Amino acid sequence: MGGEKFELEQFLPYLLNQAAEASSLAFQQQYKTRYGMLRTEWRVLFHLGLYGRMTASEIGTRARMHKTKISRAVQRLAAQRLLTRTRDAADRRVEHLDLTEQGRAAYRDLHGVAARYDATLADQFTDEEVTVLRRVLLKLSEGTGGSFT
Repeated sequence: MGGEKFELEQFLPYLLNQAAEASSLAFQQQYKTRYGMLRTEWRVLFHLGLYGRMTASEIGTRARMHKTKISRAVQRLAAQRLLTRTRDAADRRVEHLDLTEQGRAAYRDLHGVAARYDATLADQFTDEEVTVLRRVLLKLSEGTGGSFT
């Protein structure tokens, strides 16, 4: 098939996905075991923990998550009594999301776990490598890599 040799293991999107999966597994076990959360749920929890009261749309924009996934996560977190939903007085289509005290406690717990895990991952590299890695990943996540045709 084709004259050029394509090495999947060197394809950047593939490598990034493999690295993301490998690096997130241990942390995933923590939020799953402690709180029965899925990935989208801990991301919603962390956005509310970090930034305070938000709407699902605001979380979607900030986290780059689809509104359907956020809606499901919000439903599950509300069922676990980790967040509250309050209708906006001016626009009844909008709900403001806030962490409950139980949600804030879960956030504080997982925040500590995340900080320790981040430090453990960073310990594999020199300080300079961590700085470069974070800079490169931020640049890629901004989606400014140019257009592809």
